[in-house]
Amino acid sequence: MSSDEPVTGKLWGVGIGPGDPELVTVKAARVIAEADVVAFHSARHGKSISRAVAAPYLRDGQIEEHLVYPVTTETADHPGGYQGAMDEFYEEASQRLAAHLEAGRSVALLAAGDPLFYSSYMHMHKRLAQRFEAEVIPGVTSISAASAALAMPLVEGEEILTVLPGTLPRGELTRRLRETDAAAILKLGRTYPAVRQALKDSGRIDETWYVERASTTRQKIDAADDVSDSDVPYFSIAIVPSPSNAHRDDAAPQGELVVVGLGPGDQAWTTPEVQHELSLATDLVGYGPYIDRVPERPGQRRHSSDNRVEAERAAMALDLAKNGARVAVVSSGDPGVFAMAAAVLEVAAEEQWRGVPVRVLPGMTAANAVASRVGAPLGHDYAILSLSDRLKPWDVVAQRISAVASADMAFAVYNPASKSRTWQVAAMRDLVLEHRSPDTPVIIGRDVAGAQESVRVVRLADLDPAEIDMRCLLIVGSSMTTVVENEHGTRVFTPRRYPG
Repeated sequence: MSSDEPVTGKLWGVGIGPGDPELVTVKAARVIAEADVVAFHSARHGKSISRAVAAPYLRDGQIEEHLVYPVTTETADHPGGYQGAMDEFYEEASQRLAAHLEAGRSVALLAAGDPLFYSSYMHMHKRLAQRFEAEVIPGVTSISAASAALAMPLVEGEEILTVLPGTLPRGELTRRLRETDAAAILKLGRTYPAVRQALKDSGRIDETWYVERASTTRQKIDAADDVSDSDVPYFSIAIVPSPSNAHRDDAAPQGELVVVGLGPGDQAWTTPEVQHELSLATDLVGYGPYIDRVPERPGQRRHSSDNRVEAERAAMALDLAKNGARVAVVSSGDPGVFAMAAAVLEVAAEEQWRGVPVRVLPGMTAANAVASRVGAPLGHDYAILSLSDRLKPWDVVAQRISAVASADMAFAVYNPASKSRTWQVAAMRDLVLEHRSPDTPVIIGRDVAGAQESVRVVRLADLDPAEIDMRCLLIVGSSMTTVVENEHGTRVFTPRRYPG
């Protein structure tokens, strides 16, 4: 730089923390005290929270630039609306600060919390950092202050924390709350009614805390659902803490049983809603191989059992919930399709369990998973049958096979064979051949979405029972089911139109 070039000042983005002056960092305090100009924002009432926090570190003789927002939450009469009014304000404010920087003065622009975290500082940074030297001093965020006020961990281990603005549409807020382990919701105030409803819709309201003006002498903590909508200021935050710490110590343990479906194999096919419930559960109950598919969490108890004791498993799970545990009964696929939901609800109907709340969360069932691998063989009316005769006599199974076959519907076959049941597949094939062409396509899906996945399409007449086991699901087509072979592979579909 040549000696005759003007020396410009430096812009400092100074994070001053959540409100307690003692949470201003040592570096921030030094820069505030040394700056030629201290700039800060406020609403039109003129009271700047940032200046009040920084007051202990100001010195006599400093220039103060008070940047007053033209609007906050009210409607703007600017031709460009609210955004137009704010853009014009930020442009004018940046010019005011640029005049000081061009004159060689250092400028400390105060930012509540952290300068680059939902802060107005970033609008000045975008406009000035290309022209002047700029440095950002990080600050303690309101999220950290609220977590400290609660004395409660936000996240542990591999848990996920999601930061959400309360201005999101309620449906989007609900979806994201269902998908995350822990959350912090900012920008409350007038948005609180919608935020509260999203917390209810996502099932998170009972574990959520409301923290107002964290770290200040006016700090307030309350259960999120106990707060009046009219009493929520902008400087407040809703915290959904780590699932390991979600339940309030002053509340009696509220037991609950949730029956969940993991989907057919890959964890990617387990819904976010189910993953969230699994993270909250104190106890997991289910068939051993299904329990093994759930990632382990510290402190979570796992109760594995054999696949032939459904009623006993349901009773144990209900007993745990009755005594205050939050229980997830784990099924593969969808819990309502040849799985644990019916068994749990049947046992729960008995007098001794009627006080236990039971919910069922859906999962992708194996029939839809297998169907998707070849296209849309279940694209029209279809049925679902189980070949197991352990809980119903074979005569009933045979009658249903014949009825579905004669009705010309595609159908999915669960539990086609096991080590002790080896003849039912051949019997089913022969019954269907009484009503269907030998060329009827049959999809054999094995371990779909698992490590040993295989999917094949064979003629009904060529269905070999020796190739079928309990890890298989069969889909038998109707007379309209079509197989298309091309360079992309085999595609099977049952058209939605029907002749006649």
